[in-house]
Amino acid sequence: MEAGLVRNVAVYNINIYILFILLGDIMNVNKKHYRTIWVKESDERIIQIIDQRSLPHKFIIEDLKSVDDFVRAIKDMHVRGAPLIGASAGFGMYIAVLNNNNLNETSKKLKATRPTAVNLAWAVDRQLKAIENTEDKVKIALETAKNIADEDADFCKKIGEHGTKIIEKISKKKNGGLVNILTHCNAGWLACVDYGTATAPIYSAHDKGIKVHVWVDETRPRNQGASLTAWELLQHGVPHTVISDNTGGHLMQHGLVDICIVGTDRTTYTGDVANKIGTYLKALAAKDNNIPFYVALPSSSFDWKIKNGIKEIQIEQRGDEEVKYAQGLINGQIKKVLLTPKDSPAANFAFDVTPRKLIAGLITERGICEASEKSILNLYPEHR
Repeated sequence: MEAGLVRNVAVYNINIYILFILLGDIMNVNKKHYRTIWVKESDERIIQIIDQRSLPHKFIIEDLKSVDDFVRAIKDMHVRGAPLIGASAGFGMYIAVLNNNNLNETSKKLKATRPTAVNLAWAVDRQLKAIENTEDKVKIALETAKNIADEDADFCKKIGEHGTKIIEKISKKKNGGLVNILTHCNAGWLACVDYGTATAPIYSAHDKGIKVHVWVDETRPRNQGASLTAWELLQHGVPHTVISDNTGGHLMQHGLVDICIVGTDRTTYTGDVANKIGTYLKALAAKDNNIPFYVALPSSSFDWKIKNGIKEIQIEQRGDEEVKYAQGLINGQIKKVLLTPKDSPAANFAFDVTPRKLIAGLITERGICEASEKSILNLYPEHR
């Protein structure tokens, strides 16, 4: 694809149109700023999202008009990432109010789509509370959905500001040398509304002139690192290298990783972290090699009820086709190919839990704290 080329593809369905484009800088597409979810400018009855399943090869904007559209988009990962799932659920509840749907049934449908991400239930419950005792439910539901999205963007920006200090400190210890950061899955702006969680400090540090390089885990089975994180970093001009999921330990043993930063879908108030499958193994390797392992998250990703993450966090199990098949670009077309023997069964655990003892700290919108009940509640005293 030639630089600067924009190709409009004449493929229009009722809800979806596709653009082939050269993507611009971070949070921008063809020099136009995008969030991952927004109200259609010409019609407040339509919510638009970036359908992430075809990235990095195709940029797709999808229109969501019904609760079923939102259920499908969340469950089938048109949108993904805990903060974005929460924002999507918030807008899904607005659409339910707009269309006079049964709100109790809608809330159950939405909560059942992705059980591990705590932001989802948090957003649904926030909407239910907001519209409970108001006459103008449509107006309040829309305002609440927008507030959820705006807050997430603001929180992620602040996470970047706080996390940059850690990277800057490592840079100074290396006399301004290159800081090698390892991340897992995609915790960038595509996983949020804007800025990202784990990537926010990276972008901020890069923009300040700190020399950074990112090791990007491919993140099987859906390859969110290889397809999404790498795409984001490429557009922003951040030096990076895509690696297979099993490479991190080797890099750490040879001094090629200075810090690990990941996101989370649910973190207990005691500091246990549920994140994309494979995160726990990276944390173990980091601990063995004395490398700090940080988790970046907005407060909406805390679970203030669960104490023991390993025993209590429900781990989503997805279909085996995600493990058995891989998706890629072949002759200009996105296609799937079978990796395993056709009749071999496959297990697909979407998340694992990293215990608090392996975590150096949590980077939040309020600052950095230890992964412990005392430290977290000191930062969020309203949850004592």
